Amino acid sequence: MAFTAYLSVARWCVCATCWCAALTFAAATNAEICKYIDLEGNVHYTNVAPEKGWKKLSCGVGEETGRSSAGKASPTPAAFPKVDADTQKTRDDVRRRVLKDELVTEEKLLAEARVAYGDGAPKPLAEEQADAQKYADRLSRLRQAVSLHEKNIEALRKELAALR
Repeated sequence: MAFTAYLSVARWCVCATCWCAALTFAAATNAEICKYIDLEGNVHYTNVAPEKGWKKLSCGVGEETGRSSAGKASPTPAAFPKVDADTQKTRDDVRRRVLKDELVTEEKLLAEARVAYGDGAPKPLAEEQADAQKYADRLSRLRQAVSLHEKNIEALRKELAALR
């Protein structure tokens, strides 16, 4: 039986000017990891909606087949640390500032990537004029960079919208 695992917890980009997490992990950290079996009998562990036809085997830790804890509320442990409202507001404000800074950075990087991509037709470099494959490879990398920055911006905007 084949085993595959899909965990989309965080998206990272490494750029010449910065490194950033697209912070999609905040929503995913509360998501359940469920075990599914696809039509070919392959087992998948994922926290995202499966393809049609997949059968859910279990969800969460130690649960039986077909049961979900999504509707169950777990009580807060007595010794769990409490945070006062002012401290939480300060933390939320810092988080909002960090996300906004990351968004500004990603928007700048997207603008640079779009300029480099040149609307899908950047001028070939000297070494690419003799080798069309080199040009196609560079064009593909530039297209992927634009797409990555667009996805990062979308994730950051979604995260900021969830803070309000």
